[in-house]
Amino acid sequence: MSKHSDELFNPTEEHRLLRQTVAEFARREVEPQAAQFDEKGELNVELFRKLGELGLLGITVSVDDGGAGMDAVAATIVHHELSKYDPGFCLAYLAHSMLFVNNFYHCSNEEQRERYLDKVMSGEWIAGMGMTEPGAGTDVLAMKTTAVRDGGDYVLNGTKTYITNGPEGHCFLVYAKLDDRLTSFVVDRDCPGFSTSNHIEKIGMRGSSMSELIFEDCRVPARNLLGEEGGGLTHMMRNLEIERLTLAAMSVGIAERCVEIMIDYADQRRAFKESLNRFGQIQRYIGEGYAMMQAAKCLTYNVARDLGPDNRARVGSDAAKLFAAPVGKTCADWAMQVMGGAGYCREFPVERLWRDAKLLEIGGGTIEAHQKNLTKDLTRMWKASGGV
Repeated sequence: MSKHSDELFNPTEEHRLLRQTVAEFARREVEPQAAQFDEKGELNVELFRKLGELGLLGITVSVDDGGAGMDAVAATIVHHELSKYDPGFCLAYLAHSMLFVNNFYHCSNEEQRERYLDKVMSGEWIAGMGMTEPGAGTDVLAMKTTAVRDGGDYVLNGTKTYITNGPEGHCFLVYAKLDDRLTSFVVDRDCPGFSTSNHIEKIGMRGSSMSELIFEDCRVPARNLLGEEGGGLTHMMRNLEIERLTLAAMSVGIAERCVEIMIDYADQRRAFKESLNRFGQIQRYIGEGYAMMQAAKCLTYNVARDLGPDNRARVGSDAAKLFAAPVGKTCADWAMQVMGGAGYCREFPVERLWRDAKLLEIGGGTIEAHQKNLTKDLTRMWKASGGV
């Protein structure tokens, strides 16, 4: 690795040590359990809590509040390294640490932080976020979940769906319409009128679980309002950027692992008395896969360097996820092709990585949504520059 690239991927010694710690943990403890929990379609809760022991569940929370006090590059590193071995497990981490903890931290008050931060950063409480609904995914403003003030409570009605960590979660950051304005709440599992559906089966990312969140006259204490009434859209848009960045990092992790698998397998496996890597078709998969992976990696880390709670990077985060998501899927597909029948069998990790990769073109914004956002934002920026 060149000095320049190391500065991009590990800009400080703290980042380098973080990568080393997470990579070792992923190889030693995450990889051995990945196939088992993929088969079960469950989150390994015991292993998840070890992320808390490593200080990773509050990666973007300040040191003064008990977190790691690190930045978007650090979050990118963690998602990249975990996803090389179990993207499903990493998705549970993203839903907890980015969609709940990071979002909650930046829109909560001191009293709320005292009640929640220690428990979610240790992993004692698993958390998630409720935005998607049966009739509102990318079109978030079409959501139907409502909130009404009633004395010392807010009463929520509606359903969220495809919610990662739904079956295990204790607390959720939930968006609802209050007087037709998006508003953020923390809803605990023991709030009256709250329930979750049965586990929703899915093709990939099976190391994390998902369910519906159901609100039937659900009473949420007024002290669980996050920020101000009507402030939910601001919270949502700010957090979407780091969500999309870390999803891009997950795809980079999948792609990098698949390229490594291709290189090793093509060197070891022989056909017609030659190693597979002597054949032009195989060289194309390895060479182009590596180039695509490196391009996605560089773009993702470059965006991460400029993203922060006070630094918007919507164009960058949309571009990173739009480009990186198909790269993970393509590299997994090519790795399966290089391995042939072996790649198609569950004895090897490629078929799991192949199934996992598809979600990254859908979750956190579809690739079509990124194309729309980029066209809108780039047109606005072009006009603001005077078209020169």
